[in-house]
Amino acid sequence: MRWNQRLLISQLPQHLGEEVELKGWVQFSRKSSKIRFIGLRDGSATIQVVLVKGETPEEAFELWPDIRQEAAIAVRGVVTQSQQGPFGVELQARQIRLLGASVDYPITPKEHGPDFLLGLRHLWLRSKRQVSIFKIRDQVIRSIGAFFAESQFTKMDSPILTTAVGEDPSGLFALDYFDLGTAYLAQTGQLYLEASIFAHGRVFCFGPTFRAEKSKTRRHLAEFWMLEAEMAFFDSQDNIDLQEDLIRRVLREVLKHCRYHLEVLERNPAALERAAEEPFVRLDYGDAVRLLNKLGESISYGDDLGAPHETVLGEHFGLPCFVMDYPKAVKAFYMKEDPERPDRVKCADLIAPEGHGEIIGGSQREAELERLLQRIVEAGLPPENYDWYLDLRRYGSVEHAGFGIGLERLVGWIAGIHHIREAIPFPRLMERLKP
Repeated sequence: MRWNQRLLISQLPQHLGEEVELKGWVQFSRKSSKIRFIGLRDGSATIQVVLVKGETPEEAFELWPDIRQEAAIAVRGVVTQSQQGPFGVELQARQIRLLGASVDYPITPKEHGPDFLLGLRHLWLRSKRQVSIFKIRDQVIRSIGAFFAESQFTKMDSPILTTAVGEDPSGLFALDYFDLGTAYLAQTGQLYLEASIFAHGRVFCFGPTFRAEKSKTRRHLAEFWMLEAEMAFFDSQDNIDLQEDLIRRVLREVLKHCRYHLEVLERNPAALERAAEEPFVRLDYGDAVRLLNKLGESISYGDDLGAPHETVLGEHFGLPCFVMDYPKAVKAFYMKEDPERPDRVKCADLIAPEGHGEIIGGSQREAELERLLQRIVEAGLPPENYDWYLDLRRYGSVEHAGFGIGLERLVGWIAGIHHIREAIPFPRLMERLKP
């Protein structure tokens, strides 16, 4: 196949000394008296292309005025050793062809504000920093998929349109659905995954979810990607153990495959290396409240943890921390009541260090029909919208648990990004719906 014979920059170390042709875009260009340098990006990586006066054919030098930022070019040259770039090679140019001109590219190497850059997000994605963020995001997704495949999970896609509320009813995007009334954009695929465990035992889904929260914090998006998993015959402890194994696997593989991209982002890997090797902290909610008060935070028993509390805990431990078994009043209706502490539910939030806050929320699910129905009513939700969900407790109900990972929050922590809007290709914020 022709497409499979085209050489990519990432493959160049296997072709040292050979003459090859590459196609890509000009990420940067600079010159000295006799030498021209081009940073060529093809999607797999970036390499330095070198033109030397007297060695490179003159017609290649004549194209220099047209080789501007983000111009598309084809370069033929010889692969030689170099200290530049992640692969230890560069390309000594012999021939250059202009494939697509780029004039007055609006994102120059100088500093730009976030509003300007978000308005040009379709172009900003090409920058060196953004490329590294999304290489890391891609590796995170690959690692999660490999972990689930090896752990005998089945991928089950969940619907985007639903009548069932999984989280906060006030945070729903609503729309008219033909003649059937109001439908909502899904906040979670969890309820549908619970239906799937009775067929497959261990399942996961991965897709966009929507929250109509009027929040402008650096941890919130109106649309984000969530990885959710449900496991039959799992209790809360099994659930937490699996989450820790998964995150440690992701960290090890990012550290192995994305070192260069972490360097581009100036991300100190020490915290990631520590989390990849040391056990995560496990802290009961009551102990968390007492510790926070000791550390000078104002929080009472029964309060939910806010972003400042999560930041303090992360800074205190310097490791991911599970806060376990929250009060029932601040958690969702589907969480299992703790039989020994009826005011609590069997759940855990995983808090990332370095100020990144909650990245996973999970719980053991309520498996008893009457208790679940009571919780639905107490939450002020219409039971008729959950008739199919209640059926799961009528026909072969079993102990089970699950969790959801906010992908952008996880990538934000690993990549060291201050605002998670950079961790998604086209962020949807309260004040932004374009591009």
